[in-house]
Amino acid sequence: MNTKFNISEVFKTSWRHTIENIWVLVGLLVGMTIISFTINIFSMPAADSYVGNFIAVAISCIISLLFNLGYTKNIFQALDGEEPQFSAYGQQSRKILTYFVANILFFIVVSIGLMFLIIPGIYLALRLQFFTMFIVEEDAGITDSLKRSWEITKGQGLPLFMLFLTTLAIILVGMIIFFIGIFLAFPILLMMQCYVYRKLNSPLQHLEETY
Repeated sequence: MNTKFNISEVFKTSWRHTIENIWVLVGLLVGMTIISFTINIFSMPAADSYVGNFIAVAISCIISLLFNLGYTKNIFQALDGEEPQFSAYGQQSRKILTYFVANILFFIVVSIGLMFLIIPGIYLALRLQFFTMFIVEEDAGITDSLKRSWEITKGQGLPLFMLFLTTLAIILVGMIIFFIGIFLAFPILLMMQCYVYRKLNSPLQHLEETY
């Protein structure tokens, strides 16, 4: 098996780019947390109404989807040595529906896999995890984003699983540090995922450019 990335290199590179943009990346996370908390507070009176509850959930879902897309774009900007821009959220807003449906398909496929002794579900999640990056970076469609994630992760199951274990360890450490550390752990984890995505996708990009 040809391993296309080194976990130590992935972590060091991701750590460096995260620290260089730490205040912006953490500030955006804190801002999102405050927005989510505020929405929950104001939606409490509507909890007894089906319509009101639906509207509150829909608003929360849209904001969450938009944040995930924009924040992923911010991570790519940081990897490119650029300062993360708030304008990224407006640029990614038109992809919300694509991202939403792709998430549903991802959830269904992984859930079916988890029903078969869990391991198939983990395997499918590892192989399909980069669909968000394809939507953000290459404006890929719903099924195309999942398909291309499957293509670039071929033969990389074990390295991706080791990366998964590494991310679990980082999350655990972040939670131990008075839970505040999770605000640092999240951008590092996403930075690692985006960096690995580019490492895995670059050979395919080269082939596409050649032909």
